[in-house]
Amino acid sequence: MDGSASDKAGSGPGALRGARIEGRDLTGARFVGCDLSGVRMRGVEVRGLTIDSPWLLEGDDPLLVNGVDVRPFVDAELDRRFPGRELREASDPAGLRDAWAALERAWAGTLDRVAAMPPGTTDERVEGEWSFAETLRHLVMATDTWLGRAVLERGFEEAYHPIGVAHTEFAEDGFDPAIFAESAPAYARVLEVRADRVAMVRDFLGSVTPAQLAEQRRNPWGPDYPETVLSCLHTILAEEWEHHRYAVRDLDVIERRASTG
Repeated sequence: MDGSASDKAGSGPGALRGARIEGRDLTGARFVGCDLSGVRMRGVEVRGLTIDSPWLLEGDDPLLVNGVDVRPFVDAELDRRFPGRELREASDPAGLRDAWAALERAWAGTLDRVAAMPPGTTDERVEGEWSFAETLRHLVMATDTWLGRAVLERGFEEAYHPIGVAHTEFAEDGFDPAIFAESAPAYARVLEVRADRVAMVRDFLGSVTPAQLAEQRRNPWGPDYPETVLSCLHTILAEEWEHHRYAVRDLDVIERRASTG
């Protein structure tokens, strides 16, 4: 940013709030975990700009590009690329079963793709993101959180499988990451546990009733904020589709690397 803003902003959390940045070259800069809400860009060069926000479609605030809200276009394109994603907000048992079946098909195709790629692909990271194996392990953790802890109301130690990978804020929020004791499992082990958790969701949806979907549960991260069983299931579906998108994105990068040497 410009010198005057730098002098006033300092370096602590939120130091750049309200800063005016003019005439600076940010080519290749990487913003991770930053709050860019309400940022205004005028007369900027954005060739090659990449934005990846899992919360893009939450709330009513638009993402304007030259005055056009691009969120509906992004949503429609993701539905086109990932058939079945459009079912993620299903609200009845039959619809939820269809939504989960579509997810299983999507992941099955991606697992087949990975199986045909060179050895080591499952542990390769792209720009510091989770590897494919770590992504599957995180989804184990997500299922344990939102189905095991929240919906089925299992205790903390009972709910979590030691193979899981937690999000960054897990320890910061006061939870003990030591519960995930299997830090370097073989990929075959990851697939086994992941398949078990996928089946756990499938089995639950196989018998869930409309009345059960409306039941209240405690949010596993914020017990003072109630959830319904349905909202917990929607969180699982959202986690699955977002992480599937990440996985496909990174596999594309890995394949491009291999093809260009």
